[in-house]
Amino acid sequence: MATRKLTRIIAIDDDPTGSQTVHGCLLLTRWDPQTLRDALLDDSPLFFVLSNTRGMDAARAAAVTREVCVNLRAAIDALAAEGTVIRPVIVSRSDSTLRGHYPVETDVIAEELGPFDAHFLVPAFFEGGRVTRDGTHYLIVDGEPVPVHETEFARDSVFGFSTAYLPDYVAEKTRGRVAAEDVEYFSLDDVRGDLSQRLQELSGNRCAVVDAERQSDLDNFARQVLAAADAGKRFLFRSAASLLTALAALPPQPVAASDMARFVRGGRPGVVLVGSHVEKTSRQLKYLVEHSDIVPLHVDLDWLVRDEEGLFAELVQQLIETHQSGYGAVLYTSRGERAFATSAERLAFGERVSSFLMRLVRNLPRDIGFLISKGGITSNDTLSTGLALHTARVAGQVRAGCSVVVCPGDHPRYPNLPVVIFPGNVGGDEALCEVFEILSRRRNGTSAAA
Repeated sequence: MATRKLTRIIAIDDDPTGSQTVHGCLLLTRWDPQTLRDALLDDSPLFFVLSNTRGMDAARAAAVTREVCVNLRAAIDALAAEGTVIRPVIVSRSDSTLRGHYPVETDVIAEELGPFDAHFLVPAFFEGGRVTRDGTHYLIVDGEPVPVHETEFARDSVFGFSTAYLPDYVAEKTRGRVAAEDVEYFSLDDVRGDLSQRLQELSGNRCAVVDAERQSDLDNFARQVLAAADAGKRFLFRSAASLLTALAALPPQPVAASDMARFVRGGRPGVVLVGSHVEKTSRQLKYLVEHSDIVPLHVDLDWLVRDEEGLFAELVQQLIETHQSGYGAVLYTSRGERAFATSAERLAFGERVSSFLMRLVRNLPRDIGFLISKGGITSNDTLSTGLALHTARVAGQVRAGCSVVVCPGDHPRYPNLPVVIFPGNVGGDEALCEVFEILSRRRNGTSAAA
C-alpha cells in the first residue's frame, strides 16, 4: 500500500475569528472523528475547529479541548492505518489582546497530542494593529503603541491580566509554574535571522514568546519552525491570526474585499447582529447608525430579563417591517458590561443572551441579502446554532480581520447567504459602517461585479 504524507495546519479556535487573515479553508463547528477526517483530507492545508471555549469557564473549556484532541488523534490514526500520514501543525488560536484560557488549553493539547518540544506564544495580529516588540505586546491606538494591559481588554472580568510583557504574563497566568526567567524569548532580530540552531535545542515543552512587527517577521519565523518540524521537532503554537497566514502561505484571495457584494443575495438589504459589548464595538455601532440608513433595533437586556417572549415577538415584527420597507436592520444588545457577583454568573447570563440572539437569527426574514455578526462568541453561535452549520468555507476578507463565509446552497432557510464574522476588537469607529456599505452597494445602485 502506497503511503502519502500531508501536512495540515489545525487551528483549535476559541472563537470563530481566527480565520480573519485567510481564505478557502473550512471552519468546523463540530469535531466528531468523521468531520475531522473530511477536513484533514480537504484540499486546503488549513482548517479551524471552532471550540468557542472563550465563552466557557475553565473546566468546560478544558473538557471541550480534550474532546477535540481525542477525536483528532483518532481521525489521524485511522488515516494512517489506511496509508495517509498526517503531519499535524497544532495551533491554539486565541485573542490578540491576550484574553482566553491560557495555559488551560495548551496544557490539555500537550497532554493529548504531545509531547512537544516547545509551545510558542505569538499574539501579533497586524491587520488589527497588534504588534510585539521587546517582549511586550502592544495595541496601536491612533497611530501610537499602547501596552495591551493598559487597554479595556485587560480589564475583562474573566480574563483580566496585569502586564503586557509576555514573560511576566506567562508567569502570571501559570501562577508561577513557569517563571518569567525560564521563558525563551525570540526578539525581532532573532525572528529576522537564522533560528535553526535555537529551534533544534528546544525541548520539554519549553515556553517561548515571539516578537513580530510585520508579516515578513512571521513569514521568516514560520518557514524555520516548519523546517524544524519536518526534521522531527514538535511544536505547539498559541497565537492570534497573523501566524496562520504565515504557516499556510496562501495566495491572494480570489475575490477582492471591495467586490464582496457579489455574494449578496439579490442585492437585498441585510441584517447586522451586534452581541459584543466592548467599547470599540459600541463606537462602531454608533457610527453605523449615524452614517447609514440602517434601522437600529435594541435588544433590551432589562426587557429580556423581565419578559423574554414579549421582547422576542416585538423584535421579530420590527425585523419583518424593516425588511419589507427595503432597509437593513441592526440588532444590538444593551451597551456596556453588566456587573455580576461571580464570573460563573456572568458567563451564564451571556449564554442566555446568546440563546436569545440565536432565536432571532433563526427567525430573520428568509430572503435577507446578507448577515454581519459582530463579536467572536456571537459569531460562533451564529454559525453553529443560529445557522446550524456543521462546516463553512471562508470566501475571504471583506476588510482586514473580517471573514466572509457563505451558507451552503441546500441550507433549509438561508441558502447561499453570505455571513461576515466581525470580531469585537477589530477596526476603527467607521469599520462596521464600511463593511455594511460594501455589502449594500448593489441595493444603493453602485457597481459590483456580477
